[in-house]
This record gives sequence, structure tokens and C-alpha cells, in this order.
Amino acid sequence: MRLRHRDGQTIHLGYCTNVHAGEDLPEIVGQLDTYAVSARRVLGADRLGVGLWLAAPVAAQLAADPAALAGLRRDLDARGLEVVTLNGFPYGAFHAPVVKHAVYQPDWLTGERMDYTVDLARVLAGLLPDDAARGSVSTLPLAWRTPWTARHRAAAGRRLAELADRLAAVHARTGRLIRVGFEPEPGCVMETTEQVVAGLSGIDTRYLGVCLDLAHLACGWEDPGAALARLAGAGLPVVKVQVSAALGADHPEQAATGAALRGYAEPRFLHQTRSAAGQAADDLPEALDAGFPGPWRVHYHVPLHAAPQPPLHATLDVLRGALAGLVGGDTAVCDHLEVETYTWNVLPPDQRPTGPDRLAEGIAAEVAFARDELLALGLREQPVREMIQ
Repeated sequence: MRLRHRDGQTIHLGYCTNVHAGEDLPEIVGQLDTYAVSARRVLGADRLGVGLWLAAPVAAQLAADPAALAGLRRDLDARGLEVVTLNGFPYGAFHAPVVKHAVYQPDWLTGERMDYTVDLARVLAGLLPDDAARGSVSTLPLAWRTPWTARHRAAAGRRLAELADRLAAVHARTGRLIRVGFEPEPGCVMETTEQVVAGLSGIDTRYLGVCLDLAHLACGWEDPGAALARLAGAGLPVVKVQVSAALGADHPEQAATGAALRGYAEPRFLHQTRSAAGQAADDLPEALDAGFPGPWRVHYHVPLHAAPQPPLHATLDVLRGALAGLVGGDTAVCDHLEVETYTWNVLPPDQRPTGPDRLAEGIAAEVAFARDELLALGLREQPVREMIQ
């Protein structure tokens, strides 16, 4: 889905396919048919953006096989789908029964993470629509926070310099600009925008920048305007935005709120929890056991259009403040926006979709919510001229 900013830029809006479990090419194409095409039709859109998540093996396969990559491009075009961004945070097995800390491995101290990310850049260069200005790949914020020493920082710095060189080579070979955005996340080396400014000092900003996840921003209790000003002041581009909302609880010490929160404590993903006063827990069960005072924000991406049952809420105030700063002014700060609610299938049982159709409808409703927020900021829809089969 495309929108036009008042400065003339095309703003790309889509949803991230890391909500789906498939990891080989036939499964990925099947997901597009089952969910993405259905969501596009529910939206009544000529074209829908999908931020593909490709696990490392299929990314390597596509990067090495031009015919397979061209086939995927044709599959996307035939279904009225386009790809301008890839999610390169999970390396693989993102829908294993237990993911937790494994999602941060391999990290940016390893060659595996480098090769995976460059494979994604090569793939994206082949998938980008001809008229797209650039592509983006999101990745983890270097590593989980421990262990992290001066030696690790120096090694990561060398990796990022090498990454920029390899992205420049992709640019020179294909003519397509692909940028990688490091995504601050609670518990990681770079959790806050202040840490991002320190951790990415000296990078090549032609090819490297920040992926700003709005749920993570909320969990850090950061003011959106101040966070964006901090990144701009450091000269760090926001290459991608994940339009997401975290779970909020004003009074977790109250019995009803605690009981509601326990419904979100599940075994697959980490749900880092932060209080307004600075107390932190690496997962929601730990926070509940510790019982530190509220209000809390929990790293749990909740559907944008469907507020959690009171006394819980979604951090939509942070989302709206960030979008206003990103695209509400005379110049757009970022042109790649992706709805990223990967937690649909681990929501409390009474909130989970009951089948593929319901999930596709939920995805469509989230994209519609994000689109309407952008229209309220003065953007306008940009129809696709060509006929979609």
C-alpha cells in the first residue's frame, strides 16, 4: 500500500510476515496466498506491501539462484504484493515452541549474521519494485546486553564497517540502494535511542541507520519527539519504522490487573517489562513475581485496532506521537512503515484468531488502522495504475 506525503515522497505501508511460521520457499508463497492476498482483498487495495521474513537458509538459496529470485518476484507481482523491506532480525525458527533469547543469535559478532544480512540485501535488490527509491532490512541491535565488553564493541564496529562496504558492493552491482536498520529493543546492547547514538557512532549512514519499533520505544518510556530529535541530531537516518503498540498496565499491583497480565505470560517469546520508575525485568513472569510498582509497559506487540481488555491498554499514544514526528511534518523522516504484530498466535486464547480467514482479517484491520492514522496526518492514498490479475 502506498501513500503520498506532502513533500512528494511515496510512503510504503505493509505488514511483516514474521507472524507466519513457514521457512521454505513453497511455504512462503503459500502464506502469501492464504494471508497476504486475502488481507489485500479485505482492504480493497490494488497492491499491498509485505515485509518478508526469510529465514537464513531460504535467504541464501534465493541470493544464490537468480531464477528462483525472479520467480518469487513474479509470484509477488501476480498477487498484487510488493516488497520494499525485509525483516532480518530472527535468523530462523521464529515459531519454535520456545524462542526467548535464541532470537538474538547469531549476533553481530558473528560471520553468520553478516552473511545472512548481505544475502537479504541481495534478495531485496531483486524484489524491489522498479519505481521504489530504496530498500531496507531491519536487524537486531548488535546483541543481547550480556556479555558486552570494550572488545565486543570494537569487534562490532569492524563488522558494521564491513557491512557498509558489502552493501555498497550490492548497490554498485545492482543499482539498487539497500539500507540496514538496527532495531533498538529492551534488554539488548542498544535499548534506548541514547544507546543507539552511542552504539552506532561513526557508521556509514549511506547504508546503515535505525529501524524504530514503536512498541520498543514505548517500553523504554521515551518521548517520541525527543527520541527522533536525538537521532536526527546524531545524523542517524530512520530507515524503517515498525508500527507497533506495546501492552500497558497502570496498576499492576492490583489483583485484576495482575490477573489480566498473567494471561499474556506465554512460553514462546520474551516479554521484557519496564516500569516508569526504571525497574526492569527480562520477561513478564519475572516482573509479576518481582511485583515492582507501576505503571508498566510490556514488550508484547498487541493488535493495533483491537485494544486489550481493561484494565490493560495499548501504547497508542506513543505510536501516534511517533508517527506525527515521522511523517506529520513538511518532510517525511522515513518512507518504509511496517505493521509488525507477530504475537497473534500467542495472544490470550479468547483473543487469538480462530483460523486463517480470521488472521487475514486481523492483519487487514491493522493495516487499515495504520493507513487511517497516516491519512489523518495529511498523507493521501496513491493508487496503483496497472491492473492486478
